[in-house]
Amino acid sequence: MAKLSRMNPSLDASHTGLVLFDALNGYVHPKDPEKAAFLAKHKILENLQRLLQGARRAGLTVFYPAGSHSPDGADNVDRLTDTDMDLSPKGSDKPIRPRLHKASWEGQIADELKPADADVVVPKHRWSSFFQTDLELNLRVRNVDTIVLAGGSTDVGIASTAFAARDLDLGLVIVRDACYSMRGNNNDFFIDRVFPRMARVMSVDQVVKLMGARA
Repeated sequence: MAKLSRMNPSLDASHTGLVLFDALNGYVHPKDPEKAAFLAKHKILENLQRLLQGARRAGLTVFYPAGSHSPDGADNVDRLTDTDMDLSPKGSDKPIRPRLHKASWEGQIADELKPADADVVVPKHRWSSFFQTDLELNLRVRNVDTIVLAGGSTDVGIASTAFAARDLDLGLVIVRDACYSMRGNNNDFFIDRVFPRMARVMSVDQVVKLMGARA
């Protein structure tokens, strides 16, 4: 049996898929002015669009892991944590719960990043794109052994998905300027200190070039 290898440096459609994590209205069009200003400053939506357009031109399938939480919280488990999602101390009577629900406008994939007919939407109920979803199956049947991962938050869903991808022996590229987190230096810590040990970390321009996308 041949040993698996993920040493192919190209990101062409023969073996690569683009994974846009939680490309939902509530995240890319936040109602919070501070969050909206942060995304605009870092050109997150613009960079995600450029990445998506490059993948389209190169013929890659795009996968959309998307939080699909029940409005009544039936698919959530309350647990004790020291802080809330923004790292602020909180009382034990205030568990972390999903902010977006599948029935809402906020829980829908943004029009600017909407899937094409051949793309794959992957409903998920936990941080990882792989936990009890069919993402791994959909990659495998398309002979995708390498994923390009982008979206947010870097220190939550991106990190959880990256660790899972690594443990599934997938090749992995993290798109530096299309990932984000507003929590202190968490984004830079993962991008600079964690992900390089399990992935290649690249800019949108570098990724699109390796996809072989036509101008």
